[in-house]
Amino acid sequence: MHELSLAEEMVRLIESAALSQGFQRARVVRLEVGDLSCVEPQALALAFDAASHGTCAEGAELVLLPVAAQGACPACGRQQALSTLYDACMACGHLPMQVLSGTELRVRDLDVE
Repeated sequence: MHELSLAEEMVRLIESAALSQGFQRARVVRLEVGDLSCVEPQALALAFDAASHGTCAEGAELVLLPVAAQGACPACGRQQALSTLYDACMACGHLPMQVLSGTELRVRDLDVE
């Protein structure tokens, strides 16, 4: 379950931000999760609860913000929604598409006190 290591890294980032920015506690963590990020949102939420125990992020609400997968064809320029990293262009059949979005896993922002 790689979600636990991802959650631990998120908590490290939040703890580092607390030290550098001088806040005591994170109340809300907004996380962008791409449709093609290979992350199971429910598993990540459970892992975050476990990883944040005893930290400034303990008890924080984790808000998962989905990011749709989009790609562009390097051959014809068409942009389209992607369902996998290996989708072909629907216009010309070119492989692979250039991924524009959907692989993100990023802490977008925090509500802190």
